[in-house]
Amino acid sequence: MHERERWQVIKALLRERSLVRIGDACRATGASEASIRRDFARLAEQGLATRVHGGLEALPNAAEPQTDILSLATRSFDVSQTLNIAAKRAIAKAAVALCADGETIIINGGTTTYQMGEYLRDRRLKVLTNSYLLAEVLIHQSKCRVALPGGEVYREQGMIVSPFEEDAIQHYSATRMFMSAISIGPLGVIEGDPLLARAESKLLKRADKLIVLADSSKFVSRGSLVVCPLSRIHTLITDEATPAAALDMLREQGVQVVVAPIGAEARGADTIEAA
Repeated sequence: MHERERWQVIKALLRERSLVRIGDACRATGASEASIRRDFARLAEQGLATRVHGGLEALPNAAEPQTDILSLATRSFDVSQTLNIAAKRAIAKAAVALCADGETIIINGGTTTYQMGEYLRDRRLKVLTNSYLLAEVLIHQSKCRVALPGGEVYREQGMIVSPFEEDAIQHYSATRMFMSAISIGPLGVIEGDPLLARAESKLLKRADKLIVLADSSKFVSRGSLVVCPLSRIHTLITDEATPAAALDMLREQGVQVVVAPIGAEARGADTIEAA
């Protein structure tokens, strides 16, 4: 991640909380402590925050976090969208290539699935999504029909989530569901928030095939809630940096793996490699 990208992540963390510690920034950006210390110093020099022992503090006149706003126990959209963006775009493009016009699909909220919006602009599909950010893109910039589930708005993640079992989606039927996750491991698709895991499980019941969008950073241990086993995944789309051991693990469970080359995405290539 480049310096400017790290700064965007750190500033997004500051908007979520008044104090960002070095360890928090390292985990969010994947950078070393030395790099984060330099970033903290530069941001403080620019008057964007104040250096404190072991961290960076928002300025006193900055807006305080709104504690009455609903939040999920996962990264905010602002933070996540700055991470591995080239891989996410390549993966999203490969995901849309699997869709056929006239098809009914489900797209779960997430920063990787959000990137599908750009490639759905000229497609004609029926899309159910709990991402109001993606819905807005599709409503204004695509020919797709768009449906949103009922529920409460979680602003930090840009999602609509319902805690109830009985809601509008129970009458929905889709050929495919496209989903991202906090991590992928031997036990399956992992999430870090129980409400989010429950919402994804409900959506899964409405789709024939599950397509998981996961860049190479998702194959490390995070979260503790299993949304579904690997055997439920029909196809997983990832990037070239994913470890071979992770790909072998998926194939052993019968998962079809698609590797989306980031370099080809940057050149606007239309081809992908099916592994």
